[in-house]
Amino acid sequence: ANGHRVMTVAPRYDQYKDAWDTGVAIEVKVGYITEKVRFFHCYKRGVDRLFIDHPMFLEKVWGKTGSKIYGPTTGTDYEDNQLRFSMLCQAALEAPRILNLNSCEYFSGPYGEDVVFIANDWHTALLPCYLKSIYKSKGMYETAKVAYCIHNIAYQGRFSFSDFSLLNLPDAFRSSFDFIDG
Repeated sequence: ANGHRVMTVAPRYDQYKDAWDTGVAIEVKVGYITEKVRFFHCYKRGVDRLFIDHPMFLEKVWGKTGSKIYGPTTGTDYEDNQLRFSMLCQAALEAPRILNLNSCEYFSGPYGEDVVFIANDWHTALLPCYLKSIYKSKGMYETAKVAYCIHNIAYQGRFSFSDFSLLNLPDAFRSSFDFIDG
């Protein structure tokens, strides 16, 4: 409403009726393998809404498991959550650069690299780490900023420290993920 171009990025957990396949797919490194993700898009109330499509998201709700989004039961995480949300963060970082969105009369084309990412909760906590270690180190997203919001401190997305290598981050980031319960 104030003239800003806004995009949201979320996992594709459903067959959102207004979202269409952009035909754009990218590869991201997830753990020790490379996975292909697709971008679905709709434009609602002045916002580009993107959905990251991969079986690791959609099958958790509608497919093989038919269960909850974050775990098979309340209070229990899926064992691959760190991989799923690593995938989400990497795809979210690529979206402004590569998607040619012409949703409204005021904006067209890619968003570019002069953006502000608003990361929400642990699901997107890897985004600033990937931004710094992958993109900024290569001279990309030089002016990009991140605001990190904590919605619910009770849910922190904790995983085994031995899984750090699955995140594909430099070892220099390892100490940032070391947490000792007080």
